Amino acid sequence: MLHQTIAQLRELKLTGMADALQRQSEQAASSELAFEQRLALLVQQECDYRHQRRSARLLQQARLKYPQAAIEDFDSRPGRGIERTHFLSLALGEWVQAGQTLILTGATGCGKTWLSCALAQYACRQGHSARYLRVPRLAEELRTLRAAGSYTKWLAQLAKTQVLVLDDWGLVGLDALTRETLMEIIDDRAATRATLISSQLPIEHWHAWIGEPALADALLDRLLAQAHRIVLKGESMRAAIRSGPPKLPDA
Repeated sequence: MLHQTIAQLRELKLTGMADALQRQSEQAASSELAFEQRLALLVQQECDYRHQRRSARLLQQARLKYPQAAIEDFDSRPGRGIERTHFLSLALGEWVQAGQTLILTGATGCGKTWLSCALAQYACRQGHSARYLRVPRLAEELRTLRAAGSYTKWLAQLAKTQVLVLDDWGLVGLDALTRETLMEIIDDRAATRATLISSQLPIEHWHAWIGEPALADALLDRLLAQAHRIVLKGESMRAAIRSGPPKLPDA
């Protein structure tokens, strides 16, 4: 009967519960628990299993540059421009639910991309969808999407994504199509979906980088209305990466 029950649970796609029941059958101590207690444990295992599966799926879909980056590994050495308590308070806060913008700026190698991926990875662990995009490669991706006829569908998917990481913002010049697409993306997300931007370019130079004054005004007005700004400081982390286990890869 036990084997039949386990098989039926798997047929019903209750894999976590089936595995837990199998383990209970192999542990003599489980027989000392009341029926309600054993059932509660089975249900909890199924919930945990589904949460882990969802988190893994969301993380895979996010396509993060550093999928193993985690907020728990944040480098809190002095002089980096943000304290550990402030960073964790922000990471654990309501910025995703509130549809706010996080902006990380600083010199090359100070860890902007790693921190962006760590924040997005934590969002996935909390059940939020995420997506990582490098702005310098956006023009090429847009041409491919338009040629395949999937540009509109792609925009709609991004609009629904709860956390969007735009990495290397301001690193290369924008063509007309990329500029207009960024406007579409930011407009769809304004005050409803969270956006995380990593940039070497200080915010005061963004208007000139965008290029077209009217569009730059509209884009920055939407982007900066509810923005948390972090300016990372300190020496490049690249030397530390070469000399030991990588903790904060280059931005």
